[in-house]
Amino acid sequence: MSYLGVESSLTGRRWVGPGPEETRQAEALVQRTGLTHALCAVLARLGVGAEEAESYLAPKLRELLPDPRSLKDMERAAARFLQAVRGRERIAVFADYDVDGGSSAALLLDWLRQMGRQATLYVPDRIDEGYGPNVPAMQALAAEHDLIICVDCGTLSHEPIAAAKGAADVVVLDHHLGGETLPDCVAVVNPNRQDEDGALAHLCAAAVVFLMLVEAGRQLREAGAKGPDLMAALDLVALATVADVAPLKGVNRAFVHQGLRVMAGRARPGLVALSDVARLERAPAAYHLGYVMGPRVNAGGRIGKADLGARLLACDNPAEAQAMAERLDQLNTERREIEATVREAALAQAEARGLEAPLVWAAEDSWHPGVVGIVASRLKEQTNRPSIVIGFEGDEGKGSGRSVPGVDLGAAIQKLAAEGLLVKGGGHKMAAGLTVLRDQLEPAMARLSELLERQGAGQGGAADLRVDGLLMPGAASVELVEQLERAGPFGAAVPGPRFVLPDMQIRYARRVGQGHLKLTVSDGMGASLDAILFSAFDGPLGQALEDHKGARFHLAGKLDVNFWQGRTTVQLRLDDAAPAAVQD
Repeated sequence: MSYLGVESSLTGRRWVGPGPEETRQAEALVQRTGLTHALCAVLARLGVGAEEAESYLAPKLRELLPDPRSLKDMERAAARFLQAVRGRERIAVFADYDVDGGSSAALLLDWLRQMGRQATLYVPDRIDEGYGPNVPAMQALAAEHDLIICVDCGTLSHEPIAAAKGAADVVVLDHHLGGETLPDCVAVVNPNRQDEDGALAHLCAAAVVFLMLVEAGRQLREAGAKGPDLMAALDLVALATVADVAPLKGVNRAFVHQGLRVMAGRARPGLVALSDVARLERAPAAYHLGYVMGPRVNAGGRIGKADLGARLLACDNPAEAQAMAERLDQLNTERREIEATVREAALAQAEARGLEAPLVWAAEDSWHPGVVGIVASRLKEQTNRPSIVIGFEGDEGKGSGRSVPGVDLGAAIQKLAAEGLLVKGGGHKMAAGLTVLRDQLEPAMARLSELLERQGAGQGGAADLRVDGLLMPGAASVELVEQLERAGPFGAAVPGPRFVLPDMQIRYARRVGQGHLKLTVSDGMGASLDAILFSAFDGPLGQALEDHKGARFHLAGKLDVNFWQGRTTVQLRLDDAAPAAVQD
């Protein structure tokens, strides 16, 4: 049954609220814990019982951290790493160009710096080299180094890693889906190896690197030595976990919870500069990691210098960090402009092809490879279907895909590569990359659509919008937001609390920033609340609210604390709306 009778909102979604059993669980939580009803409603939705509520609201890393040795090759990887440290060997870190790769590299570089050692950072150019190790780069690094550590890449890089053999040892710390065989190297630590049990498959690469450093610390202690404080490194793990859309469950939740506390201490120059250039007036929350800081770190790898994000995160000089953060902010603005152009063209092409298929895809010449992943994400969000966007240069196209819950895109892409329909491809369940030849594009996309349909892709329309309950403007206080945040951090697999403000009048609507819509809404009885709709005019929602003509709406969104010119207020981050008349 739809919530408030909303079967099709202004974005075409059905609203779904808590069922009778969940409502009973929330009431029981209120009685047994004394917590507020709003917080208990969220806990009930997350399946948290009264006996575990206290521990859930304060996740402790020491209770949730897995034994690093539960991952295959871990002891060997840490031992080889420490051998290089003790022997003052020449170490190179080969990292992916996204936030997870940059954070992984920064973890290693910072740890080595604290131990009095240096390492060479190598991040491949997205356009010229593509994702992961390549033969020329690995040969060049092997000629000058004794150990190469590949982070957030390398599991499928058999030939490039073989090219380093005999000159340098290679260790892989990754989380992307593994193949039937592993590259010939010292160690491949990856919770998504095919011979792993999958218990830690939700970890991002930075978390894998962190566990390797935990194991290195253990081996140091066994030898009577001591390593750096790893708790101080959790800010980087938190950033990578959220930005790489890893599910916030188990130890990931503890990583982010503790990492945000570390970040609030403003001890890492790179993250301080990033917060300042993004004009954050408060300690970052998980939302800011994914939507404010992450995109700026990514901007260097997308359209600028590939290693800029990693160098910023590893930087220990505030002045240098500030200069790099400002450059990344500029690149992020340029990225948004490029993305807007590609997104408009890709959506038009996908619509012409049809948005009801199991796979939504678009491809065109000269689309910038640095934005195809973001555009794929936008298509996925609009259609609730796995999406692929490809940019061609000559006869070769490089693309990126995003998936929906329950559909393993990475495995399907890997199967396509094994069948010869792709030059290469891989990734994980929710995101993947690929390279395809022009004459194979149509058959590859047809085959991929077939594989995804078998997994259930394309069976529904726009995704249902889940809400936790009703809220009146007068109840939206800073104290309520702080209470709800105790159930966080929120992100992938753990959606944040979303409430409906029913039957609202729009008192004020104005476009702000780059396509956002600022609103003031009222219940008609004196209480009002500010609201913000980001990227308001990418779909029908912004225009409908701007042209409201006095109509009343049910408004669905998430509460957020807004800091502006010394004032602290609550605003609603709007997700959806429906004409209030639907309840009649």
